[in-house]
Amino acid sequence: MLDLTRHFQLDIMLMLGSVCVALAYLLAISKTLAPQRKRALLLLEISSAALLFADRLVYLHNGDTSAVGYWVMRICNFEVYFFALVITYSFTVYLSDVCIREGWYEAPPKRLRACAVLLVVGAVFLLISQFTGLYYTFDEFNHYERAPGFIICYIFPSLVYVLLLSVVFQNFGKMRPIVRVSLLFFVIGPICASVFQAFTPWISLNNMSVAFFGILLFSFDYIDLNNQAQRAHQREIEATQAREREARRMFEQTASALASAIDEKDAYTRGHSARVAAYARLIAERAGMDAGACDEVYYAGLLHDVGKIGIPGAIITKAGRLTDEESEIVKTHPVRGDRILSSIAGSPYLREGARYHHEHYDGAGYPDGLAGDEIPEVARVIAVADAYDAMTSKRSYRDTMPQEAVREQVEQGLGTQFDLAFGRILLQLID
Repeated sequence: MLDLTRHFQLDIMLMLGSVCVALAYLLAISKTLAPQRKRALLLLEISSAALLFADRLVYLHNGDTSAVGYWVMRICNFEVYFFALVITYSFTVYLSDVCIREGWYEAPPKRLRACAVLLVVGAVFLLISQFTGLYYTFDEFNHYERAPGFIICYIFPSLVYVLLLSVVFQNFGKMRPIVRVSLLFFVIGPICASVFQAFTPWISLNNMSVAFFGILLFSFDYIDLNNQAQRAHQREIEATQAREREARRMFEQTASALASAIDEKDAYTRGHSARVAAYARLIAERAGMDAGACDEVYYAGLLHDVGKIGIPGAIITKAGRLTDEESEIVKTHPVRGDRILSSIAGSPYLREGARYHHEHYDGAGYPDGLAGDEIPEVARVIAVADAYDAMTSKRSYRDTMPQEAVREQVEQGLGTQFDLAFGRILLQLID
């Protein structure tokens, strides 16, 4: 495996570096991440790409004695060491943001501040090494060679990773699983790679692993962000549904109270609106209407007689049959109901049920003499339910009609007073 990695490591570096560049571009145009986290990840991906491209050039020009090879080896080797420190610093900033945003600390812990100090010291030693050969030197053939002080370059990042690991473990139980995995990968992965790197100087395991775990960190962070967005969206949906249920409950209670107030004007019609609404919904369900349409039919049924509020009580409660003049006054209640309910612009079916429930299928009804499909569907359903309840309820001028007589009246009214389809459904229910 090591030989295979060594053989293809330049290609691996190019691939990982290209992925880091692509992720850096996505981060640059992203508007979903918090500013500090976005900057930390952007710096991490750019530094990872720069590290891998520089390391790749080092391998390509190692032993190149030309002027270009001379400068490439010196500049790119410096960049390899420098960007390794920058990557560690960017993760420190990232972890600081996580600590605050997850609520673990009110301010970044002192250990993370100490990490920044250690990395600055590491950068100073790196500069010193450029003039003293502390970390590495080049022979007369421009080959890179580790110097006796090479181990020092590992001290500062190692101490930083130990401090980072202590912060992660201290808050381990507070983390979401995906956050826990991403942080452990990035902290422990480079440490393990550094150990292997000490025994395999011919393979850049440490540099490739840092870039690889940086890519994983980005991926896990976006997965976590997406999960949080989904949870927030689900909570918003649930809250919206709860508000809709509450609004629906309030609407139904208000409509029921208003219907009861209408029915209370006459002891003989008490409960009429609620029964009509229940019958209308049952007919709508049998007709195959969807749940929303059935609800509309129900609420329109509750309020279909709201116009009777404007009819004098003496006429509503009169014992015996009404005079022609009184009947004409009663016939104004659909128009009155339409006027009352017209202010509820979001529910036009309410006024349709109120205005048109006395229209006949053959056009002989009132107030507008509509016929057939000109009559809104909700009103055609209510007309059948209203007529059934009127016939099966006791009135001041007659007793309750037997079911056989009701059935006969409905059957005779098919296609004239009643919509054929809804009338036949009522007959099935009666049967």
